[in-house]
Amino acid sequence: MLLSTVTFLPVAGAVVIALLPRAQERLARSLALLTTLAAFVISLPLYTGFDAGQAGYQFVERGDWMPSLGITYHLGIDGISLLLVLLTTFLMPLAVLSSWHSIERRWKEFAVTMLLLETGMLGVFVALDLFLFYVFWEAMLIPMYLIIGIWGGTNRVYAALKFVLYTLAGSVLMLVAILALYFQHGAATGIYTFDLPVLARYLVPAGLGQNLLFLAFALAFAIKVPMFPFHTWLPDAHVEAPTAGSVILAGVLLKMGTYGFLRFCLPLFPQASLAFAPWIVALAIVGIIYGAWVSTVQPDLKKLVAYSSVSHLGFVMLGLFVFNAQGLVGGIIQMVNHGLSTGALFLLVGMIYERRHTRLIADFGGLWKVMPAYSALFLIVALSSLGLPGLNGFVGEFLILVGAFQWNVTVAALATTGIIFAAVYLLWMYQRVVFGEVTREENRRLADLSAREWVVLLPVLALIVWIGVYPAPFTGVTEASVQALLAQVHAKAAATAALVPR
Repeated sequence: MLLSTVTFLPVAGAVVIALLPRAQERLARSLALLTTLAAFVISLPLYTGFDAGQAGYQFVERGDWMPSLGITYHLGIDGISLLLVLLTTFLMPLAVLSSWHSIERRWKEFAVTMLLLETGMLGVFVALDLFLFYVFWEAMLIPMYLIIGIWGGTNRVYAALKFVLYTLAGSVLMLVAILALYFQHGAATGIYTFDLPVLARYLVPAGLGQNLLFLAFALAFAIKVPMFPFHTWLPDAHVEAPTAGSVILAGVLLKMGTYGFLRFCLPLFPQASLAFAPWIVALAIVGIIYGAWVSTVQPDLKKLVAYSSVSHLGFVMLGLFVFNAQGLVGGIIQMVNHGLSTGALFLLVGMIYERRHTRLIADFGGLWKVMPAYSALFLIVALSSLGLPGLNGFVGEFLILVGAFQWNVTVAALATTGIIFAAVYLLWMYQRVVFGEVTREENRRLADLSAREWVVLLPVLALIVWIGVYPAPFTGVTEASVQALLAQVHAKAAATAALVPR
């Protein structure tokens, strides 16, 4: 019951908070923090009890839900989803703590929304039934819509609506594909089921049908990644979202897209995945370079970090679709790294926004003289985001480039330029914000990090250094699952090809 407890504990916390009188906002805030901390602590045995040498699903829970329709309550994790579950439970208490003062109204509703969002995100990563996965996928849309639309900036309603419309458009296509797969499997085998392990053993006939099913799933996931050219909702959502929304959006929600490719597209439609790989790799390379170039010219700190996500997640997509162990392990580790580094960047941007109520780079300068601790931590996070050796970003990007080099040297060379551009936009931004003279009077009175802000940032920094110096505990838990996934993809692709009439 460990997975169910971790997944639904936030809902229990949300119900308790919802029953509190409106005047008890301080208690609601504390309960939200305690609930997210409890979910994190309870999730730790998932790591300590995980058998890294076993490729299959672990901590499995299964029960009938709607047996007449072949719908089951089926949860489980493998080396691919384990780190994402832990990343979610790790970031949530930090996001709640970062909102302590920045959320000034409706704290009770905000706490309930954040906790419901956590359950939706965790459910996506642990569901092993396609219907259950779709329920969680859609369920987490509403809380994020509310977080952006109620507690966001001036254009929050537009940004929230754009986020939902984009995601919903992809989701509807995915639902159609799920139903098509369900009926196709039922007609072929006589077993009508949404159970993922059962469907993963089924050979979807090669050709137009498999390609269309792949594209329907892929579009939903590509929007959520977000891959170029489906990324345009992202900068608006990030800019308008409150700090906690941006942290969770970058840290967890974007990973649902890359996770979806790994969990569903590759094992269910292996031949189509291999066939479309060159196109996806090409879009990933465009995203890497485009995201970096656009980041360079952004005057707004949050928008710069938002566009950098397009570039960083381009690396993840590249790693997933070069179809070798280095690329896939690198892609999974880079999902975690992006969640930590970009999440920390949004936390840092939020901290100076709380002080100055501006995010424009031109409004800063010389912060090292008035906020030395903040500036030092900002430097470490910026260096981790650009992939400096010894910090977490290097590990993921290095593995991805090794995998890409085996796939195609030109592709690897083009991807490498993204690291150079990242150094340009991040260091240039850092130089303008932190170095030089203090040119604005308001900046001379800025306070350095508070005790609460240290508590928020230090755990993230510890992981950034830990993964950079000693990544084995993180890469080790994914390797067996990645090897099994690769073997499954290639075996099913070959078997599917053999069925094609000649």
